Amino acid sequence: FLDTSKQAIGMLFIHFANVYLSDLTEEDPCSLYLINFLLDATLGMLLIYVGIRAVSSIVEWQQWESLRFGEYG
Repeated sequence: FLDTSKQAIGMLFIHFANVYLSDLTEEDPCSLYLINFLLDATLGMLLIYVGIRAVSSIVEWQQWESLRFGEYG
């Protein structure tokens, strides 16, 4: 439920952002959705990857055993 609700909230946010931006720019909401989706699927994933690698490096450096990714005891 938590993962699904997170995705639904994200999709709702993108939907309302597209509707708002389409009113401001007089663009087609579908084209804005495609642009937002492509940016999220490329730059967003790259940003998440870099963030996880940075946090993982800090966790390893500080030797915080309870904060390691994928280690569930």
